[in-house]
Amino acid sequence: MSPQLRDALQQAAGRVEVTLRRTLAEPVPGADTLFAAMRYAALGPGKRLRPALVYTAARTLRSDAFDPAHCDAAAAALECIHAYSLVHDDLPAMDDDDLRRGHPTCHIAFDEASAILAGDALQTHAFELLLASDADSDLKLRLLGELAQASGARGMVAGQAIDLAAVDHNLDPPQLEAMHRLKTGALIRASARIGALLGGANAMQLAAVSGYAEAIGLAFQVQDDILDVTADTAVLGKTQGADAARNKPTYVSLLGLDGAREKLAGLHRQALDALAQLDGDTELLRQLADYIVRRSH
Repeated sequence: MSPQLRDALQQAAGRVEVTLRRTLAEPVPGADTLFAAMRYAALGPGKRLRPALVYTAARTLRSDAFDPAHCDAAAAALECIHAYSLVHDDLPAMDDDDLRRGHPTCHIAFDEASAILAGDALQTHAFELLLASDADSDLKLRLLGELAQASGARGMVAGQAIDLAAVDHNLDPPQLEAMHRLKTGALIRASARIGALLGGANAMQLAAVSGYAEAIGLAFQVQDDILDVTADTAVLGKTQGADAARNKPTYVSLLGLDGAREKLAGLHRQALDALAQLDGDTELLRQLADYIVRRSH
């Protein structure tokens, strides 16, 4: 990872964590455990990729007029949705995982009921953050629409439902791709599109950013599938081989390791081709794509 990208990721993470610490600092009387579980889930270690996409897409389009403060609420909202999805994904009724980002999952650190409620509250907190942002009314409605569509029954949650239904069943590559474009890709796409909208994107720019984000969103999942069989638990931060143990279809199980790597390389090329349609400095977005396909955890 280049120093430039490392700085950008650290700055994005720092800004988001400041926003979340501030907005989750004062629990409702009697709900201390709920707020503690929310902070545990949202402020634990993580890549903060989705917030970084918000800031980076906005910076790419806004250039010298970019003000990261205008992106803080949206970036934190994306992290809340992502954190909630992980909390619920790890529950015994879902993937039943004990480890997330190298730490006990939320229902292990607290209890199952607290984890469910923390996930519920983080989801709604995301929309509270956007509603309280300084965006003008028309833009705010567009951002809310992007987030709702990406995270709901026609986006991420649909992908999770298809994923659960696919256990012990065979999916062909197009079906697997459709599932992951919803489960993982929809929120990554929304992150980049929300950043682009905050950066004042026109229709052509928004389409290019969308194409880029769709490619890296699927690439993220392909690399996850590769890492599930090539990385160890200590590096991965979650249980290695978990997908295979649950007999879940993956790109490696369908295409083989070499085929999955070939798929990953093709998605990387697609992302870079989409960036070529944008004017301005796209270097950080390019480096983010490189990081996604080369990451080790």
